[in-house]
Amino acid sequence: MNSFKNAQRGALASIPMIIGGIPFGLLFGSLAAANDLSIWFAVAMSSIVFAGSAQFVALGLIAADAPLWVIILTTFVVNLRHILYAADLLRFVKHLPLKLRLLMGFGLIDETYAAVRPMYDMGSADKSNGHQVYIGSFLSFYLMWNITTIMGALAGEYIPGLSEWGLEFAMVATFIGIVTPYLKSTPYWGAFAVAIVCSVLFRDMPNQMGLIVATLLAVATGYFLDTIATNKNAKETAHVQH
Repeated sequence: MNSFKNAQRGALASIPMIIGGIPFGLLFGSLAAANDLSIWFAVAMSSIVFAGSAQFVALGLIAADAPLWVIILTTFVVNLRHILYAADLLRFVKHLPLKLRLLMGFGLIDETYAAVRPMYDMGSADKSNGHQVYIGSFLSFYLMWNITTIMGALAGEYIPGLSEWGLEFAMVATFIGIVTPYLKSTPYWGAFAVAIVCSVLFRDMPNQMGLIVATLLAVATGYFLDTIATNKNAKETAHVQH
């Protein structure tokens, strides 16, 4: 019973971002239909890949007949941020069975991380029940994403121009909501600024390679600034101790 209540708390904490993700899922399904891809293709991507932004990028590259290596490389780079999420969550889940951690890894998306991670800091989730809260959030997003993908694909076949309704703004709004609370230190602001500038500067590169360049430069900037800050704090601590 406690497991269900913990999962329910994770689902409830995810509701605001689930609402924001509904137009996102509808748009993906409609774009798949608009590019003459079958509903089964869209469903397979959402159920097996389950990575919103990477699915959009892959869909655009597939529609542009990009080489397979470009599709794989681009989606890999787009999802590199998940390594950082996993590294941050490792201390809370490393005691869990491997099969459970693999399931949690599959369900690790921006929204679930943003919904569940603060709960560890607030004490409403811990090593004993955090994975249950996490799974509740993951399953709620997974259900929403696949249902809206199907709805979008079906609507895209019967409602002409659905992909031109501007539903993609939901993706922008969702990511702004996820990123904003973390903009409290120089490394985050540095990565944020570099990502914005570089994504504009390199937007005309073929096969969306500009996205890869902007992502790598932003991550490198954040890592560099964080290293500087960590070394500075270490030196200050050593100085105080002496």
